[in-house]
Amino acid sequence: MIILQVTKGAEPYTRFVSDASLTYLDGTLPGDYGFDPLGLSDPEGAGGYITPEWLSYAEVIHGRWAMLGAAGCLAPEILGNAGAIPAETGLVWFKSGVIPPAGSYDGYWGNAYTVFWVNVVLMQFAELRRWGDFKNPGSMGQQFFLGLEKGFGGSGNPAYPGGPFFNPFGFGKNEADLAKMKAREIKNGRLAMLAMFGFGAQAIMTGVGPVENLACHLSNPTGCNIISNFSSPFGQ
Repeated sequence: MIILQVTKGAEPYTRFVSDASLTYLDGTLPGDYGFDPLGLSDPEGAGGYITPEWLSYAEVIHGRWAMLGAAGCLAPEILGNAGAIPAETGLVWFKSGVIPPAGSYDGYWGNAYTVFWVNVVLMQFAELRRWGDFKNPGSMGQQFFLGLEKGFGGSGNPAYPGGPFFNPFGFGKNEADLAKMKAREIKNGRLAMLAMFGFGAQAIMTGVGPVENLACHLSNPTGCNIISNFSSPFGQ
């Protein structure tokens, strides 16, 4: 095990990397700093679906979902507290019906089971197309899809398809700018994944939403923190 630290300029910031990981994590992937203590991205240890390519792709997708999820958890609580939306719709995320034992909401267009299964079908359709594009990059831009297939043509890279649908504003005009944006995205995605884990832990420990947790901590840092949460009954 070696310690490598680079902090100046645009160079990556890397710590606690090994000689072995540096042989396959060479900085070409967005957010790649050579850190792989479990050897998950080692191409010689890959097998089945768990390949380095799949892990890299899956991290990007999970990060994007986590960013959407974090925004979705925070927005109703913030907007509801600010009076920007009706109080009855400014729900704490786990009381919106996503976890039925924690709460329910009858303001949707259908009952909870109907909404759930419609989401399952739509997500399955989208996920199968995404999987197909991963197995055969660019294939989604070649299959007929209501005349919209040209918009899905993109770059042929399933993680960064680009094109008029996935990159309507044309960000990343050149490879250097695109590489910077990819690195920023994966960093924010990793932070969002940690945030979603924290939101779940907070819900179990405190029984309130993340915005209320933050407000409590800011008003009373010594009495409202992770240590006090562990010392009190769950949800109290």
